[in-house]
Amino acid sequence: MTPPPEQEVLRRPRRARGWSALGLALLLLLGALYAAAALSDLAATTRGLPADHTGTFGALTGRSFAALRSTDPGAATYITVLERGYAIHELTFATLFLVLIAIPFRRRARWAWWAAWTPTLANIGYTLTFGAHDPGILIRAIAIDAALPVLLLAHLRAFHRHRRPGPTDTTGT
Repeated sequence: MTPPPEQEVLRRPRRARGWSALGLALLLLLGALYAAAALSDLAATTRGLPADHTGTFGALTGRSFAALRSTDPGAATYITVLERGYAIHELTFATLFLVLIAIPFRRRARWAWWAAWTPTLANIGYTLTFGAHDPGILIRAIAIDAALPVLLLAHLRAFHRHRRPGPTDTTGT
């Protein structure tokens, strides 16, 4: 008996070619950028705030993080712990995204295309929290917000082709 097409796709990874390979490479690059940003933020928490968060901090508090650290070291430590936790969460989800793209997405598991949209929520959240208070961050955040949907929509046909029933297909009438 022939396995359903979804199981067959999962067993035999297809070799991406042409535009499909480029799209896959760009998605992996985007995932690598997510991971690099998280690692950079994690490293920055040893000194205080990540550089891309200082503008938002200043806009919301009206002072620098260094000023807070000198006047209220307990609050500064708490904020640093929150930033570290945020960076660890970012790194965790960047790693999951990379694995998702590298294995089931590359094998064209339809669920992986849908699951790959989940970072969009985090991207928009970042834009609305940090980008809304820092114009420099806003431009970069909007570019990232747009990149993932464009790359995923470029793969739409590969994941959502209508399969024609074959001679051994038992799903028909």
